[in-house]
Amino acid sequence: MSLKWLQWAQQIQAISQAGLAFTKDPFDKERYVELRNISADILNQYSNLQFDEIEELFANERGYPTPKVDVRGVVFKDGKILLVREKSENKWSLPGGFCDVGLSASENVVKEIFEESGYIVEVKKLLAVLDMTKHAHPPQLYHYYKLFIQCEIVGGNSTTGIETSGIDFYDVSELPELSLSRNTAAQIELMYEYYQNPLKETWFD
Repeated sequence: MSLKWLQWAQQIQAISQAGLAFTKDPFDKERYVELRNISADILNQYSNLQFDEIEELFANERGYPTPKVDVRGVVFKDGKILLVREKSENKWSLPGGFCDVGLSASENVVKEIFEESGYIVEVKKLLAVLDMTKHAHPPQLYHYYKLFIQCEIVGGNSTTGIETSGIDFYDVSELPELSLSRNTAAQIELMYEYYQNPLKETWFD
C-alpha cells in the first residue's frame, strides 16, 4: 500500500499541474509552481530521487492530471504463466508497459508481448483493472492504473527484446524474483484464478 507522504506528494503535484494548466493569473502561477516544488521536496526527502530530477519530470507534465495506464499481458501455457526478465532490474514480470498514444489497450498489450517475448497473441479477456496505490508496489512518482489482459499465443517464437533478457513460463507456486513495480505475486496468483475459472468476472481496484 502507498505511504501517506507519497499520497500527499502526488495530490499536491496534481493540484499544481491542474492549476498551471488553467490559471491566467501570473501570481497564481507562481503559487502553483511553489506547490509543485513542495511536492518534489517531499519526494526528495523520502525517496532516493534527486530534487532536480523530480522537478524536471513534474515540469514536463502538461494539462489536467489523470492516472497513467499500464498494460500487462497474461499468457498461460500448460498451466504456467509467461514472464519476462527485465534488463533494467534483472527481475521478472508479466510482459507489458505504458500504453502508447494512438493504440488501444488491446493493441498495446499485443505489441508489448511481441516486443518483449517474441510471441504473437490474440486478446481474449480483460481480467483486472487495478489501482497501483491499493496494492503492494514500491512508491512511484505517479498514479497508475494497471490493466491485466488475458491473451492466447497464435504464433511467433520465444525471442528476447530490447528491454528483456529472459523468457519463460512459471508455475504460480514457483515464481522467480519479481519486479514489484510492475507486478506482485498476489496479482499473478489472481491471474491464475482466471486460468482455473475462465468465467470469473473482471476484478477492479
